[in-house]
Amino acid sequence: MSSPFVIKPCDKHFEQAIENLNTYLGDSYSPDVSAHSKKSHAERRLDNGQDINTSLKGLGLAVKDLFHIKGLPTAAGNPDWQATHDIPQATNTCVATMLNAGASFKGKTITDELAYSLHGQNKHYAPLVNPVAPAHIPGGSSSGSAVAVSAHLADIGLGTDTGGSIRVPASYQGLWGLRTTHGLLPCDNMVALAPSFDTIGWMTRDLDTLQKVAHTCIDNTKQSTIKANPCFGIATPLFANTAHSSVCNKWLTELADNNRCVALTEEQLDLFKLQTAATFRILQGSEIWQQHGEWIETVQPDIAKDIMLRLAWCKTITTQDVTLAKAQQKVVIDHINALFNDFDVLVIPTTPGVAPRCDADETTLANDRNALLALTAIAGLAGLPQLHLPLFTLHNAPCGLSLVGKKGNDLALLALAKTLTTG
Repeated sequence: MSSPFVIKPCDKHFEQAIENLNTYLGDSYSPDVSAHSKKSHAERRLDNGQDINTSLKGLGLAVKDLFHIKGLPTAAGNPDWQATHDIPQATNTCVATMLNAGASFKGKTITDELAYSLHGQNKHYAPLVNPVAPAHIPGGSSSGSAVAVSAHLADIGLGTDTGGSIRVPASYQGLWGLRTTHGLLPCDNMVALAPSFDTIGWMTRDLDTLQKVAHTCIDNTKQSTIKANPCFGIATPLFANTAHSSVCNKWLTELADNNRCVALTEEQLDLFKLQTAATFRILQGSEIWQQHGEWIETVQPDIAKDIMLRLAWCKTITTQDVTLAKAQQKVVIDHINALFNDFDVLVIPTTPGVAPRCDADETTLANDRNALLALTAIAGLAGLPQLHLPLFTLHNAPCGLSLVGKKGNDLALLALAKTLTTG
């Protein structure tokens, strides 16, 4: 599939793709094809004498192809989806907010089909290359937005995170990534995956830019603070099982030298016992089939084998399965909330290690997905904000760790990360 409205990051025809966007955007938005020939939407409004926020002026914005933008098709990573859905007549609130704050629209980006993957591979497009670790997969499903940022084609990669699709590509490509508190930002005018878990997030190359976006998009009156000298809960058993435990532990030791820390025991955070991956998988799968089952059975779209197998499994999920999973979700939420009585911020591995290699077999990728879900489902099931810190490399590939806060701690997590990473 070749679509002029979708950026192919690392593609030599990138600038032509931006030129082609003019056909669809008309007068509503002004893609910044060159600094000399185009002005951003906000700059043109300023020229008209309007007093507006320009906090994102000069920053390029790449938008995951789940977000609707008026006048542009939305493909959700699948040509049959695009062919069977009308061109949107409204723009997602978060996209509009960023454009109105001066961001320059660089285009829409490749996503895994229906956003139902964590690996960043889409058979309908040329393979996405991980710019900072080309031998490794880019991570999905906000893969295109991440690649656009890590390849310096954009400064902000807007995406969604349901099961980890901001956190995983951010980790695999050495980017800062924020998954916002569930329900904090409206998921309007976009293709849903599983609404009970869908969140909006973004990735950047530096923390300052991440903070600029957050302060632009997040209403600080809906935020809660983290006390001045917070106590950190360290998920020690989870770090012990990661491939990058040695580099993580060195940083965590330094953290403990200068801050109050509590080391969690295996009993306190036993993800197998809590059934985080299995619980999330069932609840997400049930909602995915509710969202897309009728379309799948009616259209019979051309979808990658691994994703289609998961979609077929979604259809088999019973009401009893969902009831039991919801009960277990409550167990997880209650358990995580109880843990927060003993500390202010939870520190966990973002991923089990660096990204799998591009030549990894299906079994390796399936095992990686399961291990990822066990970690990402902590914040996912509880609706918590999670910030990925791209602190390390292992075998010349990026990796890092995450700060998980209470609901509404989004801005506070960013401020805390600033104090932890600047001398």
